[in-house]
Amino acid sequence: MRERRAVGVLCALSALCAAALLTGCRGPSGTDDGGGGGNGDGRLGGPSASASAPVRPSGYGAVFLAIDECSSFGTVSFTEVPCGSERAAARVVAREDGRAGNGPPCPATTDFVLHISEQRPSVDEDGDGAVAQGYACMRKLQPPHPGDPGGGGGPRTIVGDCVHDTGDGKVRETACDGTGEQKPEFKVVEAVTARSDCPAATGLYVRLGGERPVGCARPL
Repeated sequence: MRERRAVGVLCALSALCAAALLTGCRGPSGTDDGGGGGNGDGRLGGPSASASAPVRPSGYGAVFLAIDECSSFGTVSFTEVPCGSERAAARVVAREDGRAGNGPPCPATTDFVLHISEQRPSVDEDGDGAVAQGYACMRKLQPPHPGDPGGGGGPRTIVGDCVHDTGDGKVRETACDGTGEQKPEFKVVEAVTARSDCPAATGLYVRLGGERPVGCARPL
């Protein structure tokens, strides 16, 4: 069975690595200022990222880990495998070239992001010895899905997610059902264009980005 491998940085904002800090803006109950998102991006909404080459599901086409292809899990390296393989752990839901911070955001319920470094592996997608820098937005093949609303992870902070106060003017995403390491203290109930549009019961503003950049979070 053929496999393709590339060395890269794996940022799996689930069990694979801790969720990045979010900066919260206190509402009527506080005075903290700032904003943030699940991976430092935190953008909500927007179209799903598109692949830069024709889609060839579970195959070995022009792009390493193209949309609908699958990967195994790894911490230093990761491998593209057929989606029917027992090693397949997650599917690509969006694929972009370049750095994730400069490109389109991943779909809202992405579980984690694979950051693909530019390398020259012995086997690559087109035989030229190079895999271009890019990122793949991944969705696990099996639950739990940390990118789902309230799941406690993923690269995005979205409506339905819960956060807790870290005590330094920032908040961190945590599972709404209390199964995470920290108890949830606020839940994002709505995304709006301005703070003034949030419900009166809002206790925290979380910056989400996108067309509705303000997350209205109520105390739990």
